[in-house]
Amino acid sequence: MKVNAACQQAADRSRRGRTERVRLVLLRVLAGVSRPFVPGPRPLGPAPRLLVIRPDHLGDLLFATPALQALRESLPAAHITALVGPWGQDIMARNPHLDTVRTCAFPWFDRRPRPSLLAPYRLLWREAAALRTMRFDAALNLRPDFWWGAVLAYLAHIPVRLGYDVPACRPFLTTAVPLSKTNHDAERNLTLVTALTGAAMDQTRERWGLIFEPAEEERSWAARTLPGAGWLAVVPGAGTRAKQWTSTGWAQVINALTRTWGLQTVLVGGPAEVDVCRAIAGQVADPPLVLAGETTLGQLAALFGRCRLVVGIDSGPLNLAVAQGVPTVHLFGPADPAQFGPWGQAGRHVVVQAPLPCVPCRKLDWPLAEGEVTPCLAAIAPADVVAAADRLLGESLSG
Repeated sequence: MKVNAACQQAADRSRRGRTERVRLVLLRVLAGVSRPFVPGPRPLGPAPRLLVIRPDHLGDLLFATPALQALRESLPAAHITALVGPWGQDIMARNPHLDTVRTCAFPWFDRRPRPSLLAPYRLLWREAAALRTMRFDAALNLRPDFWWGAVLAYLAHIPVRLGYDVPACRPFLTTAVPLSKTNHDAERNLTLVTALTGAAMDQTRERWGLIFEPAEEERSWAARTLPGAGWLAVVPGAGTRAKQWTSTGWAQVINALTRTWGLQTVLVGGPAEVDVCRAIAGQVADPPLVLAGETTLGQLAALFGRCRLVVGIDSGPLNLAVAQGVPTVHLFGPADPAQFGPWGQAGRHVVVQAPLPCVPCRKLDWPLAEGEVTPCLAAIAPADVVAAADRLLGESLSG
């Protein structure tokens, strides 16, 4: 019998809900029986050892960089370690406000099947044992729903543990900060820093920008690859199908912008975006340069730095472009730009979103057929994207 995709999705959500309820009970039991063996909070000294936990990928890691800068400025003598996935090593290794980067293949974030149901918990115990030997004074768990990270800091016997006040994390924290559902992710990270340090801070995009610096050899490579000026970069891919737009829409945007502004176009993305970039290129009047799957992260950042404009789907690479100070246009579908939109200088970054009453629904698990797009992205007209790009390009000339 064929099962309707929406019904199957509802059943999956119901199973996940039951799993989460059982997990919450078990986590509370764990916190209760182990609390006598875990040290309580104590004041930070002048040179504390701090652990910052963020399991996510590119975009969310970039949103953590303002908090790292704020930590360094508030506690200049601190030793700050970032605990990230191996996929985040290159991002954090470039950050000037960190002393150490440690990696952990966080379960559910490594995008691989779990070898067994117990594997995440065995890893949790091993990593906690390793962290105990490092004698951290405080830990900040930057992802709101990351109970695994909250338990990790707890089992590592880190005396001061900060995170967001969500049920699965609360039993393991010494300071649970109220979770705002309207503030930007970068602002929420800065709120944790304030809770740790007590330092009042201006949580603005101009004060605390995203940080990712290409190396000199990467800039030289980009200069050879994109010679001259007048480049437009298009990033059509995203980490989930619910954020994909149409290749026809992208082609119309490129044709309009190259015709009006005389731009040269480069299509970029990861290996998974090679086919979609080629499909777009086949519909463009002036064939673009296709570099999808051919750049490192540093090279991609350096390419963005040579562009007059970067246009794309709400994604990590678009936030990488924001970190380079380049004007950007972001297409948003189900996700909420108030929480995950561009974090950069006002007026240089534009969000394009359909004016539908259901936007944003924050639902990223749409049951889409091959080639289908979500209704909110389907409702975005190429002309709307072109108008946003025209505005930024015109302002760049007048400025």
